[in-house]
Amino acid sequence: MGSIYGYYMLCLMVLLPSTSYSQDFTCSRATYYGSPDCLGTPSGACGFGEYGRTVNDANVAGVSKLFRNGTGCGACYQVRCKAPQLCTDDGVNIVVTDYGEGDRTDFILSTRGYARLARPNMVAELFAYGVVDIEYRRVSCQYSGYNVMFKVHEHSRFPEYLAIVILYQGGQNDILAVQIWQEDCKEWIGMRNAHGAVWDRPNPPKGYITLRFQVSGSAGLTWVQATNAIPSEWKAGVAYDSAIQLN
Repeated sequence: MGSIYGYYMLCLMVLLPSTSYSQDFTCSRATYYGSPDCLGTPSGACGFGEYGRTVNDANVAGVSKLFRNGTGCGACYQVRCKAPQLCTDDGVNIVVTDYGEGDRTDFILSTRGYARLARPNMVAELFAYGVVDIEYRRVSCQYSGYNVMFKVHEHSRFPEYLAIVILYQGGQNDILAVQIWQEDCKEWIGMRNAHGAVWDRPNPPKGYITLRFQVSGSAGLTWVQATNAIPSEWKAGVAYDSAIQLN
């Protein structure tokens, strides 16, 4: 018991970002997936890669109905378990990075995220339960010091195929559409939602690439434009800073 407790205490050495709450809690259940280093998985259904493994100090989760065909990727939730003798009052703030179904669960947390539900001296006991009753609510994602970034997906092939993933999606915003500016015909062309949070386009424009994305948030539906967001000689696997922040 002592060795198990010590192992999971290593998972607790993280700091949570500040959070603003916006709505009432919804009752559900949560479980966790095994991970030798307590982190997330780079192969999550959102397509985030390594970002999905380590973002938010690896307090991440796979979700089922909240996945919403990928629109839910990058959303943040406060999750807290309903066993006061085992769990903290605040629980953990997680980022959705994957799809997953469990035993009537809405959340499958990373090992680190699940450990954060527990009181410091109750970590091993909480893991022994495996599945716990929880309540959750959507909260604002806050990434101090980070702008929205456009990562060129590893499957992109310069110059004939471009796929991107939008990282550090702040606030309580859902990204519903992404378009790319076609300079030769002076119009916006839609990118396809390939899977999860991955948007792609064959034969993208040459030169610097301007993007805009449609955001659904507290301000309603808006388009956010990133001029010359991706350089002309873009490379697969590289993330480019948009100089835009979503709140």
